[in-house]
Amino acid sequence: MYLVESKGGAIFCMLLALFFLGTWPALLTLLERRGRLPQHTYLDYTITNLLAAVIIAFTFGEIGQSTDEKPNFLIQLSQANWPSVLFAMAGGVVLSLGNLSTQYAWAFVGLSVTEVITASITVVIGTTLNYFLDDRINKAEILFPGVGCFLIAVCLASGVHASNAKDNKAKLNALENHITDESGDSKVPQSKDTNVIAVEKDPENGIGKTEKAKVGTADFLLEIENRRSIKVFGKSTFIGLGITFFAGLCFSLFSPAFNLATNDQWDTLKEGVPHLSVYTAFFWFSISCFVIAIILNVSFLYHPVLNLPRSSFKAYLSDWNGREWALLAGLLCGFGNGLQFMGGQAAGYAAADAVQALPLVSTFWGILLFGEYRRSSKRTYILLNSMLLMFIVAVGVLMASSGHRK
Repeated sequence: MYLVESKGGAIFCMLLALFFLGTWPALLTLLERRGRLPQHTYLDYTITNLLAAVIIAFTFGEIGQSTDEKPNFLIQLSQANWPSVLFAMAGGVVLSLGNLSTQYAWAFVGLSVTEVITASITVVIGTTLNYFLDDRINKAEILFPGVGCFLIAVCLASGVHASNAKDNKAKLNALENHITDESGDSKVPQSKDTNVIAVEKDPENGIGKTEKAKVGTADFLLEIENRRSIKVFGKSTFIGLGITFFAGLCFSLFSPAFNLATNDQWDTLKEGVPHLSVYTAFFWFSISCFVIAIILNVSFLYHPVLNLPRSSFKAYLSDWNGREWALLAGLLCGFGNGLQFMGGQAAGYAAADAVQALPLVSTFWGILLFGEYRRSSKRTYILLNSMLLMFIVAVGVLMASSGHRK
């Protein structure tokens, strides 16, 4: 099997994982804002997420000659390594719960802030655990200041969310004009920021067509709310933050569990049984992630949460709206996690947590694709820039702490 052994190769894996893991949340957020039910999206996502693990196992896990100390993937499937397999599967369970939670948190808190909070909690708790599990191969005098920077970043992220929520509330309160439709039954809010250039009447039904509202305006916020699948107006911001912190706690445990699966620090394997390779552990990790996701999301089809509409498995199968993006998101996440573990096995899982810089990528997509923080207050912009700067410093420090596993 192929193993990443150099520090440079490990950092390359981390950087590639960073891009993949920062991009897939943007794709799922895009589909939710277009009105696709998150249950449908996550079922598609989880299929290709498992597929990525299978591809990695049958390629990297089977490359080269198998040895007694480092057996290939297929050989390890028949060995008595179930204690390590259970650790890997436990990691998959908490990751699946975390990913599922963030899908709902993105709607309430926004893509950028959700990713920063969850990533920072992951680093503060998970990196500390990995440092001790890895027999302290990372430089503590560099590692823990980086962890401190992540902790500051999560506080700034909470401030960004609170400030942005206040800005949005002010925009909505500024709506003063209302247009009554022809039946007189409903009123449509309209602000001065809406740029209506023309109204075309359909000769049969008389429906008018107007230009979309400018990004960042109150009308833009209303358009998103009317179109999206998860309705957030009128709900407490504590719901979103609560879901986000729960997801962060789940994420903080999956990497230490995977570390235990591949390095057996607690000596759970019988004498003579080789440690699980990264590829075998990732395969079982992804299997449990897949099973939990299928069980929960099929259940949510018939018993939805957060007042989402009820669906069915038949409706899911016939829903092809944006399915290709959900499938792509699963591949990106699967390969991103695999690359993170490959780099962690070489340079230490504590240093590999530098991929939690994924909010830098997610924030870029959030601003570019979704117009997050457009037309916000100066205070929000200052907090946002401070958060991103602190995050960049934290990631650089964490990567500088990389060691080399013997």
